[in-house]
Amino acid sequence: MDRPLLHIISHTDLDGVTAAALAWHAKGGRVARVSLTGYGEVDTLILETLASGKEPLVLDLFCQKEQTIDEVDRLYDETRPPFLFDHHKSTFERYGNRKWAVIDTNYCGALVYWNWLSERAQDARTKDVLAKLEPIVRIANDRDLWLGQMPESRLWQALVTMCGQWAVFARLAANPDAALTPEEFDGASEFTERQEARFAEAKEHIWRHGKELAFLCDGILEYGDVSDFCGLLLDRDDNPPEVAAVAARRLGGDWAVSMRSRDGLAGRVLALLKDGKKVRGGGHGDASALYFPRNYTQEQMRDSILAAIKVEKERSAAPKVTLGDLFKGLA
Repeated sequence: MDRPLLHIISHTDLDGVTAAALAWHAKGGRVARVSLTGYGEVDTLILETLASGKEPLVLDLFCQKEQTIDEVDRLYDETRPPFLFDHHKSTFERYGNRKWAVIDTNYCGALVYWNWLSERAQDARTKDVLAKLEPIVRIANDRDLWLGQMPESRLWQALVTMCGQWAVFARLAANPDAALTPEEFDGASEFTERQEARFAEAKEHIWRHGKELAFLCDGILEYGDVSDFCGLLLDRDDNPPEVAAVAARRLGGDWAVSMRSRDGLAGRVLALLKDGKKVRGGGHGDASALYFPRNYTQEQMRDSILAAIKVEKERSAAPKVTLGDLFKGLA
């Protein structure tokens, strides 16, 4: 091949799936590998892609490790266009000046990439692709930013939850039309009606502890509900918690507690509580999970998370002493 293999790396939600489909069409049928993944795997995928000489295109995701950033800085050819398109605030604040990244917090990841392509599109084929994909990109933007202006965005997200990211990617790769088929509309509508009923019941049973924690016990939500429900609490509640947590008894009898946050607090709680023996866990800054032994009660898990939140907040509030501060007294 004259060009290296393209590797499209994107997130698993509606925004990420839409961004990957946009890239698939925009690249004009170019041979490509597609990875729809989460924050736990993105660093490895980026490093493997760069090390093997493939061409990365990273959408709606960002590196989680400083070592990855250093390696990207070392390997990136500044004569090449940027390869990473994201919209998260934490990414912008830390890495907004990198030439290999395009970051805009005003839009979802798919729309960031769509805007960048639109500003540079010159050939008729690319312009046609952008016109065809614009409706679904706008729908993804409405959902990801919780704008609530396009009712169909909730239905498209329901399809991702129901069918999985790969099924929706395949649908958009084969047919990028944002208009739902009658079967898609009926299935997604029925799902959202049932889900909204579960959400309403769940909100009545939340254990709320000030502004720190909203903890939901096992037995109300179903698989696939957690991200939507926690997003509802964190982004649309009048008094959002700092951490939203949902417990679920697993088939083996142990517990999984999914945590969501903003500004990385869930990941810091994870780091404090997991010991690799009794309490395990994984994830990234704002989406992580803890796994507790079967003998734990839900009250014990809740109290452990709440205690970790308080420890982390106290630690973050402690005054930071720099080398400059230490040397002032020696001047």
